[in-house]
Amino acid sequence: MFGLSRINHGLRMISGINRAAPSRNGSAVYRGAMAPSRTRQIQGMAVVSAMWFWILWRFYHEPADVFGHFEYPDPSKWTDEELGIPPDDED
Repeated sequence: MFGLSRINHGLRMISGINRAAPSRNGSAVYRGAMAPSRTRQIQGMAVVSAMWFWILWRFYHEPADVFGHFEYPDPSKWTDEELGIPPDDED
């Protein structure tokens, strides 16, 4: 009879997952992540490097996108009325 255990074993062999493989501490591995290949590590570093290059390039050449397109106001030139401070003679 062709049981479910054989199907399960066949699927594990096809997918490359070996759940019965012991880990460093002797327990079974469950949903353990495989280390990425050297090619994937290089591709990841290239993508991240390109992203940071683009962010820093845009920050250097277009600082107004981050800091705004206007001059910041000088708070020392604001009047008491603009700040919401009542007059001194008011009780």
